[in-house]
Amino acid sequence: MKKSAKLTDGSIAKTLIKLTAPMILGFVSMVAFNLVDTYFVGKLGTNELAALSFTFPVILVIISIALGIGIGVSALVSIAIGEGDHHKVQRITTDGLILAFLIVVSFVIIGFFTIEILFKALGATPEIVPLIKEYMTIWYAGMPFVVVPMIANNAIRATGDTITPTIIMLVAVTVNSIMDPLLIFGLGPFPNLGIKGAAIATVIARFITFLVALWIIYHREKMINFKFTKLKEIFQSWKSILFIGLPIAGARVITPITIGIITSIIAKYGLKYVAGFGVASRIQFFALAVVRSLAAVFGPFIGQNLGAKKIHRIERGIVLSENFSIITGALIFIILLLFSRSIAGIFNKDSIVIETIVFYLSIVPISYGFQGILLISNTSLNVFHKPFQAAGLVIMQMFVFCIPFAYLGSHFFGIKGIFSGIALAYCLAGIIAHFALKKHLILLKK
Repeated sequence: MKKSAKLTDGSIAKTLIKLTAPMILGFVSMVAFNLVDTYFVGKLGTNELAALSFTFPVILVIISIALGIGIGVSALVSIAIGEGDHHKVQRITTDGLILAFLIVVSFVIIGFFTIEILFKALGATPEIVPLIKEYMTIWYAGMPFVVVPMIANNAIRATGDTITPTIIMLVAVTVNSIMDPLLIFGLGPFPNLGIKGAAIATVIARFITFLVALWIIYHREKMINFKFTKLKEIFQSWKSILFIGLPIAGARVITPITIGIITSIIAKYGLKYVAGFGVASRIQFFALAVVRSLAAVFGPFIGQNLGAKKIHRIERGIVLSENFSIITGALIFIILLLFSRSIAGIFNKDSIVIETIVFYLSIVPISYGFQGILLISNTSLNVFHKPFQAAGLVIMQMFVFCIPFAYLGSHFFGIKGIFSGIALAYCLAGIIAHFALKKHLILLKK
């Protein structure tokens, strides 16, 4: 089946809404996947919740690398569709999956042997490390089922189809929601496995999405081609994917690394504060679902229009998206400000954990609109084959602004100071990202 460009004509606003609407549901499902784990593990106790909080940045590092490769595949596939080259679509998709699998194998081996060293370095205490080890040993074993569907879903989105990846994620969160209580608490015939049960539930859910995603891109979309080809052609595909994917992965890895560093700063205040921060971080991913969804679908929109040389549509799409991000960010800030305490009480009943969550959700969300602009700018620059500029924006946000501000905030104002520093960093980075993207658009039109 020959792929054709779907995003190069018609109303830009309607096109972006049509793409983003199902993607929001998919992204919410992905975040809900983690929130379900957080909810049920939180019922086990504060130590278990703190252990899960320590795993969050490490898991995000691996997912960020997978997403980097996935976005690289998506950007190249969307451009190939815009050009009408289906052979290139198949080659990039197939080679991207092979590359992802090889990288996963390397991470699994490294991960198994570094669990204790890594998490002790992040500030995990002796009573928390065994719980972390129980969870991560299983999670590492199931890593291929986490990573491969991410690559496949990004390839599917490049065709302009955001509904199928959403359905795949809904299946995952449904299975995880069912298996979590059964395996964590040992309901019915199932064993009581505690935090280990959460990891097993995750692997089971991801295995199902692994099978479904591969079936779709092979049988329905015809995007995989296993015919023998020259190694030179495969290496060329890998080179093209990594040129875009590595800077994206590097930029995305910076975020969980930063979360890990901030977690280590907060760990000095006690495990209850770590637990609260871990919950708040997951809620933030949920709160940013709308703008993250828009940023995710914006890549195929830009790619297809870039391939069709319709720069005016790209420019208008960026303006609409940035305005949408600011308005949505303001609404989310108001909602979280009003309901932060009620939300916090869902996950844990400890007063310190609740106060930490409330502090975070009352301060950091004021910057969400600017964070959305950064995400949109990153996506745009990556598809424009400017991945190093995109990575530079994230590096600046985290290492120039976020971490120094968090340290200074902690020194002078305690926990509230840390969160205020994060909010200020997001605002400054969003403003700079806007002007960086605007400058590139001017050059693109010349």
